[in-house]
Amino acid sequence: MAEPRIGVYICHCGSNIAGTVDVADVAKFAAGLEGVAVSRDYRFMCSDPGQEMIKKDIKELRLNRVVVAACSPTMHEPTYRRVLKNAGLNPYFFEMANIREHCSWVTEDKAKATEKAKALVAAAVSRVAYNQPLETRQVPVNHSTLVVGGGIAGIQAALKIADSGNKVYLVEKSGSIGGHMAQLDKTFPTLDCSACILTPKMTLAGSHENIQLLTYSEVEEVSGYIGNFKVKIRKKARYVDLNKCTGCGNCTELCPTSVPDEFEEGLAKRKAIYKPFAQAVPNKVLIDAKSCLHIKGLASGKDLCRLCQKGNPKKGIVGCETGAIDFNQKDEVIEVEVGAIIVTTGYQLFDPSVVKQYGYGRLDNVLTSMEFERIVNSAGPTGGHIKLKDGKEPESIGIIHCVGSRDEKYHEYCSRVCCMYSMKFAHLIKEHTSAEVYEFYIDIRSFGKGYEEFYNRVLEEGTVFLRGKPAEVTNIAEKPEEKGKLIVQFEDTLIGRQRRIPVDMVVLSCGVEPSHDAAQIARMFNISRSADGFFLEKHPKLDPVATMTDGIFIAGCCQSPKDIPDTVAQASAAAAEALSMISRGTVEIEGATAVINEKLCTGCQFCKEVCPYSAISFDDKKKVCRVNDALCKGCGACVGGCPSDAISLNHYTNEQILAQMDGALT
Repeated sequence: MAEPRIGVYICHCGSNIAGTVDVADVAKFAAGLEGVAVSRDYRFMCSDPGQEMIKKDIKELRLNRVVVAACSPTMHEPTYRRVLKNAGLNPYFFEMANIREHCSWVTEDKAKATEKAKALVAAAVSRVAYNQPLETRQVPVNHSTLVVGGGIAGIQAALKIADSGNKVYLVEKSGSIGGHMAQLDKTFPTLDCSACILTPKMTLAGSHENIQLLTYSEVEEVSGYIGNFKVKIRKKARYVDLNKCTGCGNCTELCPTSVPDEFEEGLAKRKAIYKPFAQAVPNKVLIDAKSCLHIKGLASGKDLCRLCQKGNPKKGIVGCETGAIDFNQKDEVIEVEVGAIIVTTGYQLFDPSVVKQYGYGRLDNVLTSMEFERIVNSAGPTGGHIKLKDGKEPESIGIIHCVGSRDEKYHEYCSRVCCMYSMKFAHLIKEHTSAEVYEFYIDIRSFGKGYEEFYNRVLEEGTVFLRGKPAEVTNIAEKPEEKGKLIVQFEDTLIGRQRRIPVDMVVLSCGVEPSHDAAQIARMFNISRSADGFFLEKHPKLDPVATMTDGIFIAGCCQSPKDIPDTVAQASAAAAEALSMISRGTVEIEGATAVINEKLCTGCQFCKEVCPYSAISFDDKKKVCRVNDALCKGCGACVGGCPSDAISLNHYTNEQILAQMDGALT
């Protein structure tokens, strides 16, 4: 190994580091360390002048190692590695000391911060002397993309990629694409008809030559790596041939079974054979096996019903004329190969029944926000007429904000959309009825384009805003005017008084939470989740759609609560990331990966068990484990877990780590 000539560069990071750390003193200290040929401090090392300074020193001072003490390696290590590469050095001859997050940001004591910064720099200098040249490699990228979830995010991402001429598999677990947006009436703040702006995109996605639509389907298994994923998808039996079904709906009229309609939030009934909703794509029916009399009868060897298929010849009733209904249809598992995966699996609304004091499920006329969406929708169960359970029009309606959000008992985060859709409800109530509207809020968060103007519009329309979180919704009257009413009891924090407001209907503005199968999806796709359960992005600012598993991206409310404009923007960003990979044709695989010495491996497979990226497989013939470099992220879990000491980690050898420890303790 050539004698190390190390360049050390201490970044001020504006005042982020220099405000707490004496960077000049750290640079002076570093100059005296063994092997250091030059030590400098600069205001912004990541800037062009800072990068040019390093390049110039490498060439003029014949540096063969570089240490930068600055911020998180996650943010800027690739930047400095490119600097070394452009200057003719192997990128792995670089080491970064994090003196911002690990030092200046965690203390206000300048002396202690400076001492710790010196220790971190000394550790990096000691380590970099033992760094070895590593090589990255290129792997080809399959030009197809898998989009999981057929809501507005999935549709947007699929269309963007498909319009570029590349193949997309769009998988949706329900019978139609559209997601929650298909259930909405109007969208804030412009009050566009939700179906009017969504349906054209749904239709285009369903007919696009580059999109293969897989509805009533679920992903079962994901293997492979960036650019080369293999995905098994289960196409559940619809018991209807999509090629033959015309969507006429005659079969639904013949079906004798009625069950609660999920699309209508249980406020109406549907048949066992049904179309998910009027504008469904594909515009075909499917059979719910759990409620179909014939399918349930087959389990006990009975041939029941089949009215949808055969009709009733004795009564002159004709069944399916195209022969589309096929009770012999079975689930089908298909395997597709894709280069990138975009997960857009959406959200679910918070279940307010756990908030016992609000009476949902116990008191009549207490509704969730989505139930109210269906009631106020002209295509909904009441034809858009806002009615109480007894059929009368309400004279007063209370809307309670932040149900399940901004609450330490349930979810501490803000769901972002609740304030705005609550105000949208107020406008629609005024539009449909003469009812008085009360909004019970904590804070109004009208943060987007045109949102504050919408808030002012609702105020001008006469909606009464009451600042205070209700303690209880009850039907126990204490005054004559409260008889037969729902009473919202709350503290009006603007006047500092306890108040009781009698209303005819209460709408609970439920928060957004991760879907019930988010944990299962995260495991399948090797996606991390944040403390609140949403999928975790690689970096909240610089990489908001990528995940720690290369080639897998996230968009929409599965990542965090957001409105439709933000969802569409993020879905487009995820599509752009996937297209960026596709257009390059190849992707670079990291050189810092684990290596298994097959002579020492006993085949215990403990490394396979602990690997969080599914990068290790077992060779049944040789009875040893092997690492897939394309999947390995160099985390080192396998190295620490191997009882035979058969695994080493490139760029994190024992020699390097011991040198780093020795430097820190010097």
